[in-house]
This record gives sequence, C-alpha cells and structure tokens, in this order.
Amino acid sequence: MGGISIWQLLIVFAIIILLFGTKKLRNIGGDLGSAIKGFKKAVNEDKDPKSENAEKTEATEQLAEKTDASEPKTPSEKTKEKDQA
Repeated sequence: MGGISIWQLLIVFAIIILLFGTKKLRNIGGDLGSAIKGFKKAVNEDKDPKSENAEKTEATEQLAEKTDASEPKTPSEKTKEKDQA
C-alpha cells in the first residue's frame, strides 16, 4: 500500500519522454547542471575570503610597495612623509 513501484516510474518516464522529447530533456538537464555548478561556485567564493581576484590584488599591492621602496624619493615626497608622521 504506499510507495511507487518500478513499473509505475517507468511508465511516468516514458510519458515524459513522449511529451518533451529526448533533445528537450537533454537541454533541460544541461541547463540545470550549469545552474547548480554556478550556485556551488558562488557559495564557495563567499566562504573563501581570498578568491583569485583578491590574491591578484594583494600581489599587485605588494609589487607596488616594493617598487615604491626601491625608487629614490624626491625632496617633496620626503617632506610629505615627515608631515604625515
């Protein structure tokens, strides 16, 4: 009493295939898979504070700091630093 037998499931699947066709069902499955993949990626990016963009930005900032430190400073830059300190 309760439950669906394997034969009932097969009949339902046969009717669905007849109504929509295999090509349409394949497209729906691909779209659903892409949507799930995108959702998982978005969830993982929210959990991980260092995404690829954040790492690239951090590396760029570090490179800029190294470049600034190695360049000789002009007298006006030196006075600005003294004023800020």
